[in-house]
Amino acid sequence: MTTAAISSEPGVQPRVGTPTRPKPEPGSRGSWWRFLAILVITLVVLIPIIAVVGLALQPALGSTSTSRFTLENFVTIFRATDVLTWLRNSLTVTLVTVVVSVVVAAPAGYVLSRGRGRLISGFSLVLFVIQSLPVVTAVIPLFILFAAFGLVDTLTGIMIIYVGSTMSVAIWMMAAYYDSIPVSLEEAAWMDGCSVFGGFLKVVLRNSLPGILSTAIFSFLLAWNDYLVALVFLRSNTNFVLPVGLQSFFQQNATNWGLVMAVAVMMMLPPVILFATLNKYFSVGGIGGSLAGS
Repeated sequence: MTTAAISSEPGVQPRVGTPTRPKPEPGSRGSWWRFLAILVITLVVLIPIIAVVGLALQPALGSTSTSRFTLENFVTIFRATDVLTWLRNSLTVTLVTVVVSVVVAAPAGYVLSRGRGRLISGFSLVLFVIQSLPVVTAVIPLFILFAAFGLVDTLTGIMIIYVGSTMSVAIWMMAAYYDSIPVSLEEAAWMDGCSVFGGFLKVVLRNSLPGILSTAIFSFLLAWNDYLVALVFLRSNTNFVLPVGLQSFFQQNATNWGLVMAVAVMMMLPPVILFATLNKYFSVGGIGGSLAGS
């Protein structure tokens, strides 16, 4: 037995058995299009990565393996090449670059953010000019200078160049994040007896973890992916980093693409692990909550 929907207005005939349909929420149709666009873009971005991994897992030329996917390319690069040495060199250079850049950029960015004056404005302008210059313009002068000091074909030499290349952008990134932290938090710490340096350590730096991680990741990627500087300054096979070591697999007449892609997968793993580990720490919600009730 159906129920009739009786209208309270006179002269309106009741409609029997007509269910009421919920109205679609505003923007629900557009969300599907946005989801589809993001899905297509993600697939396009992942196609090269999937191709690299797939080629690395395929049997090499002349292999006797009958399976469609195999790990023999990875076994070969670990046993017959210096890929572990290159990996160690890349990790050493990158970690030193990240630590030095963050340690120097953290207090320098604070001065740039909180300080006022002509000297600081001039320093900011110099950073902007240095940031706009490409690294290739300094490669030849640096090579001549480093040759005089015996820093060519050493990991120390490229560490110095990487730190100098990342410093200007790292300071700007830290200063931009410090600008989002209210000065009232530091003033409250000063009233409680903290010094300027103590307020920086206990208040500003403690609330700057996302900014520090962003600066560290920028420095990491610049040092990890660099090819030009390492190619110019490194000569010995034992001093190669992964990008230069990868180039040594390319030959004039034939190239074993399975080995090349296996080394490429090794290069992709550290950034992927780094982003997957640090992704949960990118949050700025705690800064606004610290002003509650003030």
